[in-house]
Amino acid sequence: MDKDRMKGKADEVAGRVKRQAGEWTGDTEAQVEGGAQEVKGKVQNAWGKTKDAVRDAADEAKRRQDEHEAEHDDRRKRDVA
Repeated sequence: MDKDRMKGKADEVAGRVKRQAGEWTGDTEAQVEGGAQEVKGKVQNAWGKTKDAVRDAADEAKRRQDEHEAEHDDRRKRDVA
């Protein structure tokens, strides 16, 4: 899991708590700050998910490339023999 996902989730939860506390106490500033922190966390979490998906796709492409090369080498060995 990407560190951006973990940090983003932490910010999202902390922001939600701050926003909710602001709603309970009538503190508009805490509500706004909490809402902004929550959105920031969601964006950072989404960025981390995107990086994970790109990394996974690259790993899968590399695995397929390696399989293809191994298959090609096996075919070449059979042809030579």
